[in-house]
Formats: sequence, C-alpha cells, structure tokens
Amino acid sequence: MRPEGKTGKTTGRPRKTAASRNPAVGPDAGDDGYLDGQMLIAMPVMNDPRFERSVIYMCAHSSEGAMGIIVNRPAGSIDFPGLLVQLDIIQKSDQIMLPENAEMMKVMKGGPVDTGRGFVLHSSDFYIQDATLNIDDGISLTATVDILKAIAKGSGPKHAILALGYAGWAPGQLENEIQHNGWLHCDADPELIFGTDVDEKYARALRKIGIEAGMLSNDAGHA
Repeated sequence: MRPEGKTGKTTGRPRKTAASRNPAVGPDAGDDGYLDGQMLIAMPVMNDPRFERSVIYMCAHSSEGAMGIIVNRPAGSIDFPGLLVQLDIIQKSDQIMLPENAEMMKVMKGGPVDTGRGFVLHSSDFYIQDATLNIDDGISLTATVDILKAIAKGSGPKHAILALGYAGWAPGQLENEIQHNGWLHCDADPELIFGTDVDEKYARALRKIGIEAGMLSNDAGHA
C-alpha cells in the first residue's frame, strides 16, 4: 500500500531457487545457503547511514537477489493511527476507537527502496489470498491496504509492524557485502521482529550469537 491509498502486492521479491550452499552466509543459513527467514545484523563498522546498527528480517534471498525489512528504525514522524487517517481508512475522529494493537502498532523505516510504499510484516494467523507471502516460522508479509483495514477493525494479525520501504540487493550483492564484513546474521524470533523495545533490538540480536558490539572491529573475520 502507498500513503496515497493505492493497493497492490509486493513486487520485486526474488524467487527462491535450488542452489548449492553459499559459503559466504555461514553454517546457520537455510538448507540452500540463503538467509530468508533469518535476521541480518549490521556490523558496528557499517558506514552506510541507511543501514547503520540495523536489524533486518530477511523476507527473500536467492540467486536472483534479496529483500528484507528493517525492524529497528522507527519512522518517527508518523504513527499508525495517523497513517490510517491519511489513507482514508478511518476518520480522524475514529482514532480513539481503534483496538489496542492498532493504537500500539509500530511504523518503521523498512529500508531505502520504494519508501512511499507500506509493507506489513506479521504473524501468520492472518492471510489474504494472492496477497500474503508466508516466509518462515510463522512470519508473513502482506502489502495491500486490506490488511490495514483488518487491523483497524480488530480482525488483523495478532502481531504486526508496518514498514515504509524495504531493503533490497541485486544478485550476489548481499553475499559480497557479507564477505567484506558488512553483516552478521542470527535466527529470527518474534520478539526481535515485533518487540516494542526497538532501541534494544540491535544489541539483543548480537547477543543471540554471543557477541557484544564492542567486541567487533573492521578487522573481524568474515561473517
């Protein structure tokens, strides 16, 4: 969905294809060596301000490229009830009548690509035919306004975040960045994705793999 109210499916998702294990992504990647369904963690030395200290849930990763949603960078200037008003889903006077999970839903800067479009990362207890992509371990992605309408009515998923934009990589680009010490990765969990302690997600993601931020440097071994 877009702020001007257009609907549509998420586009540009690489198809997951069979491939031999990619040694660049490490032993904890999926059976095919790709990172879809995992968390990507920026190295502390990441000098790209778009990704500094970012934690990214990987929605797709294949030989055709990669796509993910940053889950620890709040949009800041806009909240979910305000966005519903902007999209004409509710009237401004109806904001006080929203269910609690809609009032508390986080709006994130999902990444630098297609920032005018919204992507809802959510628990898999909600599904829209031909619009919802089931990713892994009970996590799904939907990019139509219909899911926002459902959340506003209290019939949406139990857990969700709305991301404006996404992070995308061309074929081989992410693997190259990992080889050059740009990224680490860890298993995903609902608290890392949907937790309200946004400022703590980066440190928590690193601790999942036994690392404190101060332990890492530009000379660290390959991820």
